[in-house]
Amino acid sequence: MTVYIDPFKTIGRIDPKLHGQFIEFLGECIDEGLWVGEDSFIENENGYRKDVLDALRALEPPLIRWPGGCYADTYHWRDGIGLQEERATTFNENFATYELDDHHFGTDEFLRLCETLGAEPWININMLSGSVAEMKDWMEYCNREQPTDLANERARNGHPRPYNVKYWGIGNEVWAGGGTMTPQTYLDEYRRFASAMPSFTTDVFEPSPMYAIACGPDGNKPRERVAWTQDFFRGLAQYRQPRINGYDLHFYNWNIDSDQDTPTEFDEAGWDSVIHGCLELEDILRDQWRLINDGLALIHEPEASMDSKLGHVDLIIGEWGNWHKTAFTARPALRQQVTMRDAITTALTLDLLQRNCDKVSMACNAQTINVLNSLLLTDGDKTILTPNYDVFMMYKAHRGATALDVPRCDPADGSVYTFASVSEDGSELLVNLTNAHMNDAVEAELKLPCKAWADSMWILCSNDPHDCNTVDSPDLIRARKIDVDSVVRQSGGMLTVSLRPASVSTLRLRLG
Repeated sequence: MTVYIDPFKTIGRIDPKLHGQFIEFLGECIDEGLWVGEDSFIENENGYRKDVLDALRALEPPLIRWPGGCYADTYHWRDGIGLQEERATTFNENFATYELDDHHFGTDEFLRLCETLGAEPWININMLSGSVAEMKDWMEYCNREQPTDLANERARNGHPRPYNVKYWGIGNEVWAGGGTMTPQTYLDEYRRFASAMPSFTTDVFEPSPMYAIACGPDGNKPRERVAWTQDFFRGLAQYRQPRINGYDLHFYNWNIDSDQDTPTEFDEAGWDSVIHGCLELEDILRDQWRLINDGLALIHEPEASMDSKLGHVDLIIGEWGNWHKTAFTARPALRQQVTMRDAITTALTLDLLQRNCDKVSMACNAQTINVLNSLLLTDGDKTILTPNYDVFMMYKAHRGATALDVPRCDPADGSVYTFASVSEDGSELLVNLTNAHMNDAVEAELKLPCKAWADSMWILCSNDPHDCNTVDSPDLIRARKIDVDSVVRQSGGMLTVSLRPASVSTLRLRLG
């Protein structure tokens, strides 16, 4: 295959928040995964499992979404603040978790985690079983600087300064478990909630720093996702618009058609099906971007000079990842292993999000720990870094760089995929080369219009694509730096790169 890379043919800046993560009270994502409590025999730092915390520190996630997901629609934030021994005990039925919930990990624990990691928090409010007043109080507790009762309560709980939470999701998957709503019924509710959001400004003309996120469609329903977005924006164009900054689409790469296909047991047809399944998201997000802008064009010009007109809404992918059938019956709930098949779809999804950075502003992998497309798996006092973790680490240098307009793949060989970005100072390219062939090695030819030198290369692969990291073999699949000269042949503006089967590679080039 041959790929032409022009460092001057740019798309836009890659927002680091496209590398966001999602944690939810499902299975052992948070309890026993991220959070074990200070009294646990497992080594911890203020209750956070230390090896998980250390791995997340190295990852530096730019954005973390919490508490859900479906869990958000049963979550009352007051259950999770104050003295831990005095917090409510409830029962968590979400996605077959079926566990008592002691709420020892709540708002302050989440926001302190974000502060520790340098991550932007995204809080999803409870629209289904909560109220407008509950949302408003939660925002006041997190953000109010003035010494109100709620701000003073936050101070008594150990955080006198406001947390300044910017991102607020209003409703989650309201087309299903979040209320089985229609676009119109949801929009009616959204208008109420968004209108009640405090502005946290002291100037009536100063724009609010709060960022309101509306629930978008089910990305896995081809007809419904189009109709939902059309109906939502058609209704939004009627009369005045509430605050709306982002529109949250969810898409899962479902692998649920075969009982014989499991996270670690699959044939080549099953491999190809999952690999190609993740690529559908690119067509979906481009179509949704068009529908959003078509809908915004329906909004009339305001009748008064002081009225505002909604002219832009960001597209967000709030949940994405592989979902294998066995996760439905797994215990703990939604736990699944991660092989190179999942690592490749994770790489390809990050590629397509970065390639569409002019259309998508934020995205969250679902989920970070022990659930679905995990980066980390815990087992007792042990923590395993999955191959997905390595992919995110290999891709960190893309954050804040400029995406290049590079063909996704050579039509003659539809299983080798490419993405590239140029550093802020224009001196380096980072090229992703993903060989999605399950069993075949390939060579990729990179052609550039200028001189370039291969500086370094990292590769993630395994001798068997069914391999996974376990307690007994925690580093069976691990990204490693390799000798560039052993896999790259250079000649002027042409580089030929040898790619292992079922592999993800990142090649750093210096430009002359």
